[in-house]
Amino acid sequence: MGSVGLARRMDDYISKTEYINHVFVNTALIDMYAKCGSVDYARMVFDRTPNKDVVVWSAMIVGYGLHGRGREAIDLYHSMQQAGVPPNDVTFLGLLTACNHSGLVEEGWDLFHSMKPYRIEPGNQHYSCVVDLLGRAGHLDQAYDFIMKMPIEPGISVWGALLSSCKIYRRVTLGEYAAEQLFSLDPYNTGHYVQLSNLYASVRLWDRVAKVRVLMREKGLTKDLGHSLIEINGKLQAFHVGDKSHPRSKEIYEELESLERRLKEAGFIPHTESVLHDLNQEETEETLCNHSERLAIAYGLISSAPGTTLRITKNLRACVNCHSATKLISKLVNREIVVRDAKRFHHFKDGRCSCGDYW
Repeated sequence: MGSVGLARRMDDYISKTEYINHVFVNTALIDMYAKCGSVDYARMVFDRTPNKDVVVWSAMIVGYGLHGRGREAIDLYHSMQQAGVPPNDVTFLGLLTACNHSGLVEEGWDLFHSMKPYRIEPGNQHYSCVVDLLGRAGHLDQAYDFIMKMPIEPGISVWGALLSSCKIYRRVTLGEYAAEQLFSLDPYNTGHYVQLSNLYASVRLWDRVAKVRVLMREKGLTKDLGHSLIEINGKLQAFHVGDKSHPRSKEIYEELESLERRLKEAGFIPHTESVLHDLNQEETEETLCNHSERLAIAYGLISSAPGTTLRITKNLRACVNCHSATKLISKLVNREIVVRDAKRFHHFKDGRCSCGDYW
């Protein structure tokens, strides 16, 4: 996630130059703000831009897609149509992403099929969005049939979307088939093996988990370690699972223990299935508490003024446990916490998340 502070300074500087209404510059600002976690600032730039072309409209729609604001993306698309600006392939990718991240299955399905009248040929990214959209909603058989009828060869992103959905709904046989396609197309991508291992672990097929780990070792692959970044006073701080290397490590873990105590007092129950290893209950809960984003949150709380928004970037998808915990933490500490994980942005505030628990 980029720095909102730096983005604002850049925007302020541009507003005093002859480039304030420049279409290319404002498109870059919209994209910048969206990737910095502030889609509302992106919308302010969009609204002040005269003579909007398809690139400006698409940048704003993609921004809404990143943040899972599906309804707003669709409303903006309708305004784009009314303005007489024809969409392009990026427009539809943003719309499909927005629908995918909002669980708008029917709307996404209709938008995908509305590409044809504009003579826009869907690419693998469009198809993978639809597969993800169907799969996350539980329509895995429909997603599989959709893949089988694709007029182009299904790519890595398509099979990856299906495998991810199989893990959610514990569809082992279909997940194994998706994994086979991925291993054939992209044999040295660690993520595919981890996804299959997680699928097996979710149904406690530990012997198959062990076989996947052996296969990874044979190929020289190692699992990517989860890490989180947080910016405090213009400086980035990085944390990984169980990290105790920070100079303020003692204070961080004291804050973390305080948060865990308050979470339990508020009735929070850890989602122990978020740890996909054969651990006992005590080991599982300790591992969950030490996930990198929890450490980043604890550091942010002891390093910033009350009420300051915390902005965190995580290299992996947020686990169910940390997602639920962060919702409640945002309410307990009265802070907004913005997390960008490997898939999308999450805005936690007052005990809720912008994704509506759909990610």
